Amino acid sequence: MKRLVLLGGGHAHVHVLDALANTPLDDVEVTLITPYRRQIYSGMLPGWIAGHYQLDQCAIDLTRLSDRAGCRFVQTRAVGLDLNGCSVLCEDGTLASFDWLSIDVGPVTAHQSIDGASSHALQVRPIEEFIGGINHLLPLLQDNPTSPIAIVGAGAAGVELAFALRHRFSATPIALIGSDALPLDGLPPLLRRRTLKLLRRKQIEWIGERRAQRVTGNGVELNDGTTVSAGHVLQVTGAAAQSWPAAAGLATDERGFIQVNACLQSPSHPHVFAAGDIAAYHDPRPKSGVFAVRAGPPLAENLRAAMAGKPLAPWTPQRRALYLISTGDHHAMAAWGPFGWWGNWVWRWKDRIDRHFMARFGA
Repeated sequence: MKRLVLLGGGHAHVHVLDALANTPLDDVEVTLITPYRRQIYSGMLPGWIAGHYQLDQCAIDLTRLSDRAGCRFVQTRAVGLDLNGCSVLCEDGTLASFDWLSIDVGPVTAHQSIDGASSHALQVRPIEEFIGGINHLLPLLQDNPTSPIAIVGAGAAGVELAFALRHRFSATPIALIGSDALPLDGLPPLLRRRTLKLLRRKQIEWIGERRAQRVTGNGVELNDGTTVSAGHVLQVTGAAAQSWPAAAGLATDERGFIQVNACLQSPSHPHVFAAGDIAAYHDPRPKSGVFAVRAGPPLAENLRAAMAGKPLAPWTPQRRALYLISTGDHHAMAAWGPFGWWGNWVWRWKDRIDRHFMARFGA
């Protein structure tokens, strides 16, 4: 009996569990180890904050999906690996042995570069902790809607969060801080300019070409010496890897993300696979749920092939990904390569895609 451990309940592993439910593996004991009983679909999280969805509409029940897949569910967090002994060290002190290991754990927010962020800012990762923080923040804003908010980070997640909070709290002062002249770095210039106009129309202050250096109880100190006053600070900056993969001896990139080849297999430890945001793909891509979802099917196929002793199939992430960005109300923007669109119809398109994804995995 071979032992496969799925470490983390990320989007790629959701696909693996679904594949196992449809076509079980013979003579393989599968265990899912994750600290959470659910997986929040990040694409719908801004819609929940805006009030368009209930939280359970955005959550995949990992225990139910594990049951369908004939997979043992263990609720704990990994804190280390013994790659020679083929075991996962868990937060509860137990060891989980494996013959094959697949890692799809989420990253953490890269807060180290901003002094005081870990103490005074609500960070978007891990998502479950962010949800707990938002559940605490929303009643505070309901009671005191004029308490200002500063959002550090103007990528897609930061922009969506600003629009979602504006939709929920029309009178709350909101400032969005980014290091570029326009928000949404990497997306088409037309869409970036459209976003800036929309921020202004919704009275969200745009503070561009500046970086947060320090977060205090009173706001955010910027690199030009100015301070953005805020009663609440949300950090939506880049992802950082957890430390234990590199400490265990897995091949990682300079930032600590697990290196994988075209087959999603570790070049240093062939019995280890990785996908999702924790993986550093051979053909680099942004840390995005789009690519985590796309990695699921090839990961499932290669795990199946590896345990059967069959050749693995290479996978190359698509060069262009569809980005759908909600703007708080029933309106959204879309980007595909150099092209951009917006309108209520884009929201309806996004809503259908999101609901279809959730329906497939048993939400």
